[in-house]
Amino acid sequence: MKVGFIGLGTMGANMALHIRSAGYELVVNDLRREAAAPHLKAGAAWADSARKVAEAADVVFTSLPGPREVEAVAEELIAGMRKGTAWFDLSTSSPTLVRRLHDRFAAKGVAMLDAPVSGGPAGAKSGKLALWVGGERAAFEQHKAVLDAIGDQAVYIGPIGAGTVAKLVHNTAGYAILAALAEVFTLGVKAGVEPLALWQAIRQGAFGRRRTFDRLAEQFLPGKFDPPAFALALAHKDVTLATELARELHVPLRIATLVHQEMTEALNRDGWAERDSRIFMLLQEERAGVEIAVPAAAVQEELDRG
Repeated sequence: MKVGFIGLGTMGANMALHIRSAGYELVVNDLRREAAAPHLKAGAAWADSARKVAEAADVVFTSLPGPREVEAVAEELIAGMRKGTAWFDLSTSSPTLVRRLHDRFAAKGVAMLDAPVSGGPAGAKSGKLALWVGGERAAFEQHKAVLDAIGDQAVYIGPIGAGTVAKLVHNTAGYAILAALAEVFTLGVKAGVEPLALWQAIRQGAFGRRRTFDRLAEQFLPGKFDPPAFALALAHKDVTLATELARELHVPLRIATLVHQEMTEALNRDGWAERDSRIFMLLQEERAGVEIAVPAAAVQEELDRG
């Protein structure tokens, strides 16, 4: 099987090298031919355009900066790919775009899957990457071995666009958490705690010791907020004290203040004060018009899997 790879930037360069190291015949393209030097040295072939990659390969991978570049390359790919071939887009893109492209490629008999990666440049180099794949499961299974050459956590998560949605949720959550950490950390330092000592302390607390997304398993995912692990009234008191301290010290806490408002709104719901503190998360479900209630056994099975 011949594999095509387009986009040999910070992420793509190493992913393509892993494919070649796994023994696959590889043809590559990039806007800068010099970016392909290590790949050509390793035995890959060069193609002068994305279309020529498409014409030569049985499966094509793209690693591009964003939707505009993905759409531009797609025009060349659809002109060159044959019926029965597949395209995996590893870029972080737009779910709307990948769904539209999927339908166009499907009409030609080509499987198009979105497969954004998570792990950063270090993960791309080491092979410790998560790949979240959306699209036809059969195409995912057919090319699973190539995906496994790129990263150690290639998983199928649903129809086209699902991988991209997961990537956007993951990245936005990460930056939102970092923004909140910046707020409260500056509060702690301005309140007189030495930064290293503060960091050492809080990373060993209840929040610091657990993987971030594992926290969703206890109440939010199964939709069970009773009996409480920690009552909303007590949590509201803690956040109130923190925001009061911030006002005393003139430290702006924009995100924490919003959290306090959410908890206050939840506290005003009949009977919610003694329910679990995370019940305020239900307010967002109501606003979004979705209900999240995963069977507890399914959640536990995933946790046990690690």
